[in-house]
Amino acid sequence: MISVSKLLCDLDAESDGLRYDAAEESERPQITDERQRRPVVVWNTTKRCNLHCEHCYAAADREGAPNELSTAEGKALIDDLAAFGVPVLLFSGGEPLVREDLTELVAYAADARVRPVLSTNGTLLTRENARELREAGLRYAGVSVDGLPERNDRIRGEDGAFDAAVRGIEACLDVGLKTGLRYTITEHNVDDLAGVVDLLVDVGVDRFCFYHLDYGGRGADIADVDLAPEATREAVTDLCDLTREYHDAGEEIETLLVGNYADTGYLVEYADREMGTDRARLIRRYLERNGGDPTGERVADVDPVGNVHLTQFWQRYSPGNVRDRSFGAIWSDESNPLLVGLRNREERLSGRCAGCAYRDVCRGGSRLRALAVHEDPFAPDPKCYLTDSERRGAKAMARIRGEPSEPPAD
Repeated sequence: MISVSKLLCDLDAESDGLRYDAAEESERPQITDERQRRPVVVWNTTKRCNLHCEHCYAAADREGAPNELSTAEGKALIDDLAAFGVPVLLFSGGEPLVREDLTELVAYAADARVRPVLSTNGTLLTRENARELREAGLRYAGVSVDGLPERNDRIRGEDGAFDAAVRGIEACLDVGLKTGLRYTITEHNVDDLAGVVDLLVDVGVDRFCFYHLDYGGRGADIADVDLAPEATREAVTDLCDLTREYHDAGEEIETLLVGNYADTGYLVEYADREMGTDRARLIRRYLERNGGDPTGERVADVDPVGNVHLTQFWQRYSPGNVRDRSFGAIWSDESNPLLVGLRNREERLSGRCAGCAYRDVCRGGSRLRALAVHEDPFAPDPKCYLTDSERRGAKAMARIRGEPSEPPAD
């Protein structure tokens, strides 16, 4: 995740230590005082879901997967993650609220000192279960909303899904559970982005996570409606402008970009153009600490039957199952060539990524999109929207380094 509000507006957040090794700069209590050394883990607790979203990376449906992890196995997984030092466990799905033991599992994670958070479509949240989850130790609920009512309901395959999600958000806020928005941007809903932010700010939401489409699960089936590079650039620009406008108006909303680390280079370029070279230089230092695309390093996934994945989106490959080996043993297995390759990807990146001025803060972007389009996990991310001159470092990077810039070729 890339915190636009932190980088452009100096907004403190509880993840500053985790993400930027900047805990001492924040006045807020921190998830951890230092940049994470172990991955945040997404646990797809079930494949069952009451909706049918067009971009669902887990390809969830009305039925659960056969032989999903039991309550006892889930607790064993949590013990395993705690022993390995995992800082955060994201309960996801399918729809995790269809599991009757969700509150019990959240409480177990909290007791094990693994920070429990939730990813949900929000339609099954009520004041009662939101209060139970908060009292069990849940620290945050991310609710997926993908447009204003008509577009959201079409994307999510259910009439009334938007209104039900907003009721779920209000239920969480009513019981004091920190709640944010999750929004996957495609051609189908990009025009609703500002309207959704405006509406939910009025509801009381102050955290917004904007996801680029990754080509996993049903997301791969709609790659043709992914935003083109120039449209992606425009949407990210709009989000940067919107964030600054809200902060200038005194609204401390937290905005984050997820899933396309070309955003790192663009944020430096945006800051240099709109805010000056000193701000661009500071942003680049934060991004160097962040470390770029986290696939195979700072994020991991466990699916409903215990298979470990390199991110929650990369469901077609697994280096092992937690029923056979501990998560720590799987994640630390240096004999796995793909894991080793991803952790040393700079020397393997090819094409325009190989010589990019932002390679160290982007690290090639989505390896899953590269694999889906080029059949090579070290090929360029097809969603990179930086210009040739930006990738060469001819403009902002030259000024940041105090070097003369070469004339742009584009």
